[in-house]
Amino acid sequence: MSAPTTHRNTVTEREARQVAEAARERDWRKPSFAKELFLGRFRLDLVHPHPLPTEESVRRGEEFLAKLRAFCETEIDSARIEREARIPDEVVAGLKELGALGMKIDQRYGGLGLTQLYYNKALALVGSVSPAVGALLSAHQSIGVPQPLKMFGTQEQKDAFLPRCARTDISAFLLTEPDVGSDPARLATTAVPDGDEYVLDGVKLWTTNGVVADLLVVMARVPKSEGHPGGITAFVVEAASEGITVEHRNAFMGLRGIENGVTRFHRVRVPAAHRVGPEGAGLKIALTTLNTGRLSLPALCAGAGKWCLKIAREWSAERVQWGKPVARHEAVGAKISFIAATTFALEAVLDLSSQMADEDRNDIRIEAALAKLYGSEMAWRMADELVQIRGGRGYETAESLRARGERAVPAEQMLRDLRINRIFEGSTEIMRLLIAREAVDAHLSVAGDLIDPATSLPDKARAGAHAGAFYAKWLPKLVAGPGQLPTSYGEFRHGVDLSRHLRYVERAARRLARSTFYGMSRWQGRMETKQGFLGRIVDIGAELFAMSAACVRAERLRTRDEHGREAYQLADAFCRQARIRVEELFGRLWTNTDDLDRKVVKGVLGGAYTWLEEGIVDPSEDGPWIADATPGPSTADNARWPYGD
Repeated sequence: MSAPTTHRNTVTEREARQVAEAARERDWRKPSFAKELFLGRFRLDLVHPHPLPTEESVRRGEEFLAKLRAFCETEIDSARIEREARIPDEVVAGLKELGALGMKIDQRYGGLGLTQLYYNKALALVGSVSPAVGALLSAHQSIGVPQPLKMFGTQEQKDAFLPRCARTDISAFLLTEPDVGSDPARLATTAVPDGDEYVLDGVKLWTTNGVVADLLVVMARVPKSEGHPGGITAFVVEAASEGITVEHRNAFMGLRGIENGVTRFHRVRVPAAHRVGPEGAGLKIALTTLNTGRLSLPALCAGAGKWCLKIAREWSAERVQWGKPVARHEAVGAKISFIAATTFALEAVLDLSSQMADEDRNDIRIEAALAKLYGSEMAWRMADELVQIRGGRGYETAESLRARGERAVPAEQMLRDLRINRIFEGSTEIMRLLIAREAVDAHLSVAGDLIDPATSLPDKARAGAHAGAFYAKWLPKLVAGPGQLPTSYGEFRHGVDLSRHLRYVERAARRLARSTFYGMSRWQGRMETKQGFLGRIVDIGAELFAMSAACVRAERLRTRDEHGREAYQLADAFCRQARIRVEELFGRLWTNTDDLDRKVVKGVLGGAYTWLEEGIVDPSEDGPWIADATPGPSTADNARWPYGD
């Protein structure tokens, strides 16, 4: 029997939602292609012609990629990292020498000052040889100290910390706790003001880079008191500070070289000058940082797709069954087509989102979230298909293949390494809810009080009048559009006709908006509980975004005479595949088992089906489901070890 879990910070569902809502960036000061898409408006002009990087950024980016490629080919031994479950010191030292720690840091602080586009290309390159090294660099720069300081730090903080992060120091981001995942309202780590300092107490879990970090971004709750508004607050903390103990280095099914652990803070003193932003702004800082930081994961996923395609091509041409290469068998060929087309689309989504981030003309919070969601899901599917194409050799480890004289292809490792991306930086389920909240923001802005049971009758009346005016203008625009005209988007006809796919996206966007409106009308205040419906709405939007990006990328490559004919073929294949998935999702909006599933879950939790569990032996060991995280001094040896020590 499992031991009880202790020290549980309990908040109500309403309180949790209020904390998350308060941290949202509410204003839309810039246009958003994805936001418009969910509202039924296909604003192709926001992404076409495809935005292009400057010549200078391309020159500097390509020069660095060439150096990084040479380093990856000669200095990173992926098999050794997998075997020893750590990244060798000399690899990290070499990355520092290259300036890879400062790819996103401005040159005035000693960084390389690469654009988001080339930063992501670098991550895809590194991640293809070792996802663990990719995770190291991504966690350091995308969500570690550099990004929040770049956006919210004082000049003094930038001067003090960014040069260190650019060349010598590794950083980590500490938010998650043993009993707190995507629900920050229950954050238990505290930062109590004490003169010109704060005193930190608490435990953080899954601290990527935390075992080896020199600098930490820590989210902690400041209690409200005189002169202190309190709330979740961000701090830059020296990892070697007295009272910080890395109590455990975690091990996972994949990313065996990742330095991820459990970190305890006991009376750790942090100067008030190291607080990032005002008290209470920590969660908003974290979410804003992730708006572009999330693009690092789809970069790693796009790189994985390229590798899957290469191995599938080489193996399927070599392996012969029933008198011909397995690629020529339709069952296998369909998998290869899926991998090729999806890889093209993932890179299209990544490059488009990255370039929009660099230009800063558009609000890309939804685009970045869609890229993370879609990239992590599709990369996992591609790796799974590669394992299937490889058959028994796909399930066999690279070390075993090498030992018996065959090419050491780490397909099963790629599958294991990619699995975490569906959980990292917001699980797929949480990402769907986050995107759905942004997608229905316009509706809640005009009709939120109307469907809120806590709103008074006079306020409901005013909200009803406001909503009536909005929908009287908006709904008629969802009836017809350019997608119904055969001549629309004619510039996308060049041998292969991609214009029909863009017309489909335009029609589907209006259909998606109508479905969202119908759902809100049907369920009103209960809409937020319809997670199955909202998830399918988001998945449809993700497919439509990917289709748009694929077509725009194909046209860009055609106009630049860069494999344009082949790009059109890949975009066409992807769009045809995506349209089948979209139609299935539309059907499942209204024909599904959501209500029945809730009844079954109620029965499972109530013990009605425990008889179904008979006939097995559970190999799990006894212990609490969630470890005790009561603040206090550590009783464990410190497992922290910075690289080079």
